[in-house]
Amino acid sequence: MRLLPRRILLGSVKRRSWWIGVLAILSVAGAMFILGLPMGGTRKEPIPASTTGPATTGPAASSTFSTVASPTAASAVETPPAISAPRTTDYRRLASAAATAIYTWDTRTASYSEVYSRLRDWWDVLPDGSNPLTVFVQEFEATGVNAGTYATLAGEQARRSATVQSLVCDGELAKVRDHPAPWVGLHVCTAILRVVDQSNSDRNAYAAPVSVMVNCPPATTAPIDHCVVVGFYATPSRIVY
Repeated sequence: MRLLPRRILLGSVKRRSWWIGVLAILSVAGAMFILGLPMGGTRKEPIPASTTGPATTGPAASSTFSTVASPTAASAVETPPAISAPRTTDYRRLASAAATAIYTWDTRTASYSEVYSRLRDWWDVLPDGSNPLTVFVQEFEATGVNAGTYATLAGEQARRSATVQSLVCDGELAKVRDHPAPWVGLHVCTAILRVVDQSNSDRNAYAAPVSVMVNCPPATTAPIDHCVVVGFYATPSRIVY
């Protein structure tokens, strides 16, 4: 993909620095969410009307397989379907699908490497390297699972599924109103999910927020005919509201 043309970089340097903070937390462990102070300017793209109500803050996401078993958990056998990235220019649809995929896996049908690789295919690294795969690994593990815990959960035939309860994007989010996207075609959406964790003995449902960054045409860093995911946040302190 080509580098961004000069005309797209005319926005505030400080405004762009905030979005770079949204797209990447660099490789420093524990680096905090970067917020710059914008110097003004207007968005280059009108904000579409919301198709859902405002999101409400849910509890921080975490693995819940050690909770008290549901009476019907042992007999409930539900296989979360594998989710493929839709090829679309509808950034809301892609963000919703990505949020669901981030919280969907099944130890009975896929290894950790398969789950990781499938979700990795959603993440499109930008030419300037502002959204490295180190951030992808960090944020996926923020959902409460890594290679070690996944191996343990496999012995319990654990699985996780999710459905989107609400989705708000761009100007519907206070942080984005204060710090508009540095180029046309870059979007951020925050979904509130209903997540269900199940195993042979346990079943627990809870709410989890996830923020997804999507890059779409006419951005020169995006494909010409569809949108791509360029980042997501599951760490509670980094969710965009």
